[in-house]
Amino acid sequence: MKLTTTTIRVRTKGPGLTNITPEVTRTPTGTADGQLTLFIRHTSASLTIQENADPDVLVDLEAFMKRLVPWDERLYRHTTEGPDDMPAHIRAALTVTSLTIPIIGGRLVLGTWQGVYLWEHRASPQNREVIVQLLST
Repeated sequence: MKLTTTTIRVRTKGPGLTNITPEVTRTPTGTADGQLTLFIRHTSASLTIQENADPDVLVDLEAFMKRLVPWDERLYRHTTEGPDDMPAHIRAALTVTSLTIPIIGGRLVLGTWQGVYLWEHRASPQNREVIVQLLST
């Protein structure tokens, strides 16, 4: 077994989902079988595997999250960095910061309609880092 670690750097455009599938799929080059683990190093963003065919899915997910966890400072004690601060932390807590994807025959085993997304929960653009670890045979 071999373990390789790299970092994907992403500049988000503000709240919403950014497709990082192309960056992620470049990682397992030359690997027969293995496992890819992604970990986002932030408390106000998350990762998800979601449909990549219809962009309305991404719009609807963000709209739902805004209704579920509103940016309203009156609802939270922790507002140090503005009205999106605590809601971003709650959104990250409700989603995930780590994903594991199997690799078979040198390819990520994503479904036909699946893509890997970084989900930004802050109101403004951010620089994000995703640690990628490849465990291969």
